[in-house]
Amino acid sequence: MFDVVDCLADEAALVGRIAELERSKSAAAAEQAVLTAELDAKRRSREAAQGVPAARRGKGLASEIALARRDSPNRGGRHLGFARALVHEMPHTLAALAGGLLSEWRATLIVRESACLSIQDRRTLDARMCADQAGLEGKGDKRIEADAKAIAYELDPHAIVDRAVRAESERTVTCRPAPDNMTYVTALLPMPQGVAVYATLRREADTCGDGRGRGHVMADTLVERITGRPADVPVPVAVELVITDESLLGGDQTPARVPGYGPIPAAIACRLAADAAGDERSTATVRRLYRHPKSGALVAMESRARAFPTGLARYIALRDDTCRTPYCDAPIRHLDHAADHAAGGATSDLNGRGTCEACNYTKQAPGWRTTTRRDEDGTHGCQVVTPTGARHSSKAPPLPGRLGRRPSHLEIAFADILAWRTAA
Repeated sequence: MFDVVDCLADEAALVGRIAELERSKSAAAAEQAVLTAELDAKRRSREAAQGVPAARRGKGLASEIALARRDSPNRGGRHLGFARALVHEMPHTLAALAGGLLSEWRATLIVRESACLSIQDRRTLDARMCADQAGLEGKGDKRIEADAKAIAYELDPHAIVDRAVRAESERTVTCRPAPDNMTYVTALLPMPQGVAVYATLRREADTCGDGRGRGHVMADTLVERITGRPADVPVPVAVELVITDESLLGGDQTPARVPGYGPIPAAIACRLAADAAGDERSTATVRRLYRHPKSGALVAMESRARAFPTGLARYIALRDDTCRTPYCDAPIRHLDHAADHAAGGATSDLNGRGTCEACNYTKQAPGWRTTTRRDEDGTHGCQVVTPTGARHSSKAPPLPGRLGRRPSHLEIAFADILAWRTAA
């Protein structure tokens, strides 16, 4: 006979274990914060004893923490700031995190909303939010954030207003990949402008009436208002596409790659190429890339540029795709000499690597060292050594295409780069 009681007991045990593991995650986050703050203090103390100027003490530590946590350098800075605030200024929040009453993200929300306050006011907010841990029960992210904002405004309304004014200078637009060959284009705007933009798009959707969905109309309207072209017409800006000759011309289904975005299906890549070639307002140019037949590593590029540095820069950017620091997927902003040029490092594809701005500056901090290598299969490897001696490695991604196949009639299997832009 089916024993319902035993099954319910087993399910209860599973739920209990899930809850226990969640508390363990919070406790681990609290311990990471304590250790991070201790590392920060020890590093700064050692560098002060060595005579390092105060402004340069701790330089590169955020990136070192990010590597240890297998995270991006940007998040490393957040982890470091979070740890400093918790350990030195917010003991009640730290205790709630260690006890499993707060998740790491909810503790981060409290720290973030108190960042503009004085140390004394921050400690007051900390006590009011978390001294009575029972008061945290049942509160979700939005409630935690709202309560912290309300207390911060009560303690120092001028600081909150000043932060809002400063935030306007941080307005920006970003783009990042989304699933299924889509992108997130995000605009960080002052509240009145952001509400006005959204209201305008909603009004267009309300009055359209052509059968498209509401979100569809809003997205198309956004594209048309910004580019000045219908949403279904190829936009005349430079777009690069890496696709094998067999996918482009022979019907092969090997995915293509858009540098900085990632892989896209061959059929969609071919459609993009056809749209570019068929648009009289656009031009398509082709450049050959030669890849290793076993690893897919980029090993050479046909360049039409007269100046070698320009061609080399394009080669490195296409080879690396994103920042070469391990766990950092930021767009390439700088081309860096792994072995510094001032120390005799060569301006070559082997010694070159693409990095984001932050990672390039971090490398200049004392104790950091970067080396590069080329493996037997042609893959470009990069190793970062931190001041504590920890080693982290990354490899350049392979070009699209099936590996191990016989070379095509175009010598080694190559990919075509199609860049289209206005002919004018």
